[in-house]
Formats: sequence, C-alpha cells, structure tokens
Amino acid sequence: MTAGESAHRPLTPVPHGTLAEVGRALSERPYVRRGAIVSENPIRIMLVDDHTIVRAGLKALLHTCPDICVVGEASGGDEALILARRLNPEVIVMDLHMPNGDGASTTRALQRFSPEVRVLILSMDDEREQLVACLADGARGYLSKHVAERELAEAIRVVAAGDVYVRPEVARELAASSPQPERAADVRGRLALLSQRERTVLELTAAGYNGPEIGERLGITAKTVDTYKQRITVKLGFSHRAEYVRFARDAGLVTAPVDP
Repeated sequence: MTAGESAHRPLTPVPHGTLAEVGRALSERPYVRRGAIVSENPIRIMLVDDHTIVRAGLKALLHTCPDICVVGEASGGDEALILARRLNPEVIVMDLHMPNGDGASTTRALQRFSPEVRVLILSMDDEREQLVACLADGARGYLSKHVAERELAEAIRVVAAGDVYVRPEVARELAASSPQPERAADVRGRLALLSQRERTVLELTAAGYNGPEIGERLGITAKTVDTYKQRITVKLGFSHRAEYVRFARDAGLVTAPVDP
C-alpha cells in the first residue's frame, strides 16, 4: 500500500453525553470484551509529540508490531497538519500539550482538512478529566502515557478499525459513575450564577478552545474573554482548566463539538 492509498474503515459513531453516559456506551464496545483484532494490512500511523525521546520510545515500542507502521513524526500540531496531508496516515497518535500547535486545536483542524485521519490522544492527563472534551474535539480515543507500553498497539488497532478507544477498565468505571443527587443540585445551583455568555465561555473553555478562538467564535476580543473567565473563576471558585472540564461535564454542557 503506497502513501497515497488508504485503508480507512467506516467510523463507529462517537458517544456523546455526560461522562457516565459516554462510559456506558464505550463499555459496550466489542473490543472491551474480546480485544482488538490484528489488522491484515499494516496500519499507517504518525507520532506527534514535542519530546524527541518520547517519539523515539513509542517508535521502538511499535516496531515490534508487524501490523503497525510508523510513517512520520512531528514535534507539534502545526507540523502534523502539513505532514498528514502528504503522508496520509490512518491514525495519528498525538500528545495534548505541545508548544507548536496543541493536540486539541490540531484535532479540530484535522476534522476540517483531513477528516479521514483518526486521532488517538496519548497524554499524561487523566482520562476521566479529558475524555469527553477530546471526543468533542473529534478524537477517536484517549490513552494515558502511564499504560502506553502495554495498551498502545491495541488502542491503535481499535481506532484504525473505526471504533472509539478508551481503556476498558476506565470505561467501566465511568459507566458506574454518576453525580449524587446532592452534587447534581449543587451543580445546577452554581450554574444558575452564570450569565448566558459566561455559560458559553465556560462550555468552549471546557471543550479545549483558547481565548482567541473563543473570541473569534463569539465576536469579542480575547481580553473580553479573559474578563468572562475571571468572572467564572470568582463565581465558581475555579483555579485551572480541569475544573472547567469537570464542572461543564457534570452540568451537561460538554457533549458535542460546538459549531461556529
């Protein structure tokens, strides 16, 4: 198979909803019960991480898998967008936090320019905090770097086959989790403190958009976006983005990509 050819499989719909609902949907995937099927044709993948030593380690690990072929590497999202068009990988294994084009914005850009490419997020961040936002951005799977050595190949096979991957044990944990009635009431009460514009900024922030991107979507300046974020921080007591993601998830705000 040449670089210009592709063996992309049909896509299984990405589950949406609260984290518990996503977990329940993912826990019913066939691979959770039976494992991933080894591909007959080599799966063309690209590695995107700003650390050279991380890419080298992943490449060495995947070299032992006869059905997986690393066709390219990039140190950031900007470079990945250029290489994806030229190399036509089936799967991009991508870090979330990179200086030259972060994983979230790059994933969204790939949905516009190379929608046939499947993105598997590989990050140090906890899956429970980032999963819904990453799926909303268009990713087809999420894997913690802590378990990459033993599960990366299977995750790649699942994503290449058109399915959505999250570690089976995490999917089951998420499926069993749901806010307690007291917590749900607290979330509703805190959400009521926000104006409609503040809710929108909260939702977009939790979905991974940065200040300038939010400003462009809402027709306001990045400085005004920062003002809204400051108000949200004061009203809800936030200190970092993970809290935006957790609260927006519990409030049912993070479910699917937000159209411009």
